[in-house]
Formats: sequence, C-alpha cells, structure tokens
Amino acid sequence: MRQSMLSILIPALLLVTTTASAQNALIPARTDPAQVLPSATASVSQADLREVDRIARALVAGERVPGLAVAIVQNGQVLMERGYGVTDVSRPQPIDAHTTFRLASLSKSFASALTGLLVNDGRLAWNNTVVRYVPSFRLPSEAATQSVTVADLMSHRVGLTHNAYDRDIEGNADYPSAVQKLASAPMKCMPGECYAYQNVAFSLIGDVVFAATGNFYSDAVQTRLFKPLGMNDASYGLKGIESSPRWAKPHVRGGGRWRSLMPKPNFYQLAPAAGVNASISDMAQWMIAQSGHRPDVLPANVLSQLHTAQVSTPTELRGSGWRHERLESAGYGFGWRVMSYAGHPLYFHGGAVQGYRGAMAVLPDRDLGLVILWNSESSLPSGLMPTILDRALNLPAVAWVPNSITGGTSPDIAGGNASAPDNDDNGSGKD
Repeated sequence: MRQSMLSILIPALLLVTTTASAQNALIPARTDPAQVLPSATASVSQADLREVDRIARALVAGERVPGLAVAIVQNGQVLMERGYGVTDVSRPQPIDAHTTFRLASLSKSFASALTGLLVNDGRLAWNNTVVRYVPSFRLPSEAATQSVTVADLMSHRVGLTHNAYDRDIEGNADYPSAVQKLASAPMKCMPGECYAYQNVAFSLIGDVVFAATGNFYSDAVQTRLFKPLGMNDASYGLKGIESSPRWAKPHVRGGGRWRSLMPKPNFYQLAPAAGVNASISDMAQWMIAQSGHRPDVLPANVLSQLHTAQVSTPTELRGSGWRHERLESAGYGFGWRVMSYAGHPLYFHGGAVQGYRGAMAVLPDRDLGLVILWNSESSLPSGLMPTILDRALNLPAVAWVPNSITGGTSPDIAGGNASAPDNDDNGSGKD
C-alpha cells in the first residue's frame, strides 16, 4: 500500500533541519568577488582557501581543463568566489566570478525551492496529484496516473525506469512528445515506492506551477528566487546564456586537445530539470540561502522539507572515489541528495550536460556551502569538493585530485577513480 509522504522518511539517514542560529542570522551583504573573508568561527581557514586556490590553478594549468569557478561560503559570508582558466580555448577570455555557466541538473534545486515556496503559500501541496494540475498526464495504468504526487516528481519516485526518455531528448525529441510517451513507458514500481532518477518526468513540475499560479515556470523562479537573492547573472535557456556579457563555452575532447562547441539546446527544453545558467557569484548567494541565511527568500521550514530524505538511494554508496570512501548513507530529498559524509549530514547535487559539469554541497553542521562549475567534460575538478569537505571536517588528507596534477603528497586512496564522474548526468542514462 502506498505510504504517505511523512511515513517514507528514512531513519537510517541523518536528517537535519536548519539551526536556529542560521534562521535568525542577518542577511549578508554581497562581498567583492575577489575578497576572502573567513569568519572568526569558520572551520575553513586561510590555509584551506590557499590550498583550494593552488589545486584550482593546477587544474587549469596546461589546459588540463579549460576553465572552472569555485565558491565557498560559511556562516552566511562569502569566503571565496573565483574563476580560473578561460571561457573558450579558441578565443580565450579569463573566467571571473560573473562568468556564466550552464548548471545542468543543479537546476533541480531551484525547481524544488520554488515548489516548496508555493506549498508554503498554500498554492500547492506536496501530496496533491500531478493529474490534478496536468489532466493530460498519463502513465501506463490509471492507478499509477492517479497516484503520482508533486512530492513524487521532486524526489524521483514516479515509478519509471531511470532517466526515462532522456535518450529521446538527446536525439532532438521535443518535451511534449517525451511526456506523451510516458503513457507507454516501462514501470519499475508503483509511484512512491522506489527511486529512479528522471529529467523528463521531473520537468512536469513546470506545468504544475503554471496550472497552479498562471505564471510561466522560469518567470516564477526569476521573481521568487533570482531577483531577491541578487542572482543578477542567472537566466534560463540557450538565449539566456548567449545573451550573458561573458559566458563559458562547453568543451569536449578531440584530437588530443579541448575543442569548444556551441551549447546543445536539447536539455534546455527541460527547464526545471536542467535549464538554469548562473555565475559562481550567483551560486555563492544560492548556497547562502540554502544554508538558512536568507529566510526572507527561503524560510527555514521550506529548507527543512527540501533537505529531508524521502527515499533511499543505496547505489550512491557504491560509487567510486569519495562516495565509496566517505558516504555512510544516501537518499534523495526534494531536488537535493541527502547524505551522511563521514558521519556528517550533507546536501549535495551534481550535474552534467555536453561540455559542462558542476557540483554543489551544503554541510549544515559547519554552516558551509560550496559550488564548483567547469566548462568541460573532464571529471578532475570534482575532486575539489571532497577536498574542501575533508579540510572543513579535519579529516585525514586524501588526494581526491591526483598528486600527478597537484604535486601533493596526500595518500591517493581513490587511485584511478579519484576523478570518476558524479552521477547526475543529463542524458547519460546513468544515476
């Protein structure tokens, strides 16, 4: 029998709500992008920031990767928001804090935040059915169709097999056609009973938002999230990134070197799942909000809902590199992965689409948020995330970015898998 949303919570996971001190914190002023301001109570030190800077510089040296950007925030303040390398190897311009990147699946956190705000407003409810807002929505059985809820969309519990019809989107199918095909899609389980990562089905939340509010989804995100947070470089879609004053071109490997491309439009059709473009300066503000320091935009009760696991994702524990070595439990909340990292609660999401990758994380018991964005298909920069987390938690040093690149001497327990890809890939068929 289908369980209610509240009864699906996973006891095995560390489920942490925003602390009272974070709820009552003053709204921070935006800092100079080049400035480093470690708090007196920060667990990330100046030495830690210098080490992150050193590794980032090593990653872009000799075009190991074309470019990347890093943001670290703690206690509601920006410690670091900095760009490295170039926007385009064929016409190089330096990446800075306001260079725009494509976020791919990091976009899902904006969809869940908007949904949470609408639930808080009384415009939606997590347990409302999707068909209530989108009458044309169909799954193979009437029972399945009638039982999919808003919460199921946001936590990948629709019951479909993983990444259903992503390959169609990759092959230039349009979003409405892919949604129609859900009516004959293979089912893994009944809705609400199991996890399988989605992009097409997840994006139905955009139709739900329009039906509930009369506002286009991307406009609603702009009004409720981008503008009040001062995310002035953020946009949606291909036109959005192309109109940015400076944006990072995607890169793929060919002929032994990096080659820049124009962004593929396919997954931009799925705005809630993969439509956002943003700078590292924008994402620093997003991490501050996700850490509870902007209750005027994201109230504590909304964040608590987003960051509470709804379903177990045990395959995350069998991943390579930091997942295998550091994770003790893993689940999915609403637009966020909810994990235990060496015994500490961690909210995480990764993303990838052709020529772009990114990762973001919030470590609530250190009031720490971080984002790494890069404009290539290399997985090497993903090692920066566990490097930062380990230093914040005073864990033994590990060469998550290989010593052959950084010149470091830390044990490389991840071996050849130190830079293995994260799993939130659009169109990869993985998760």
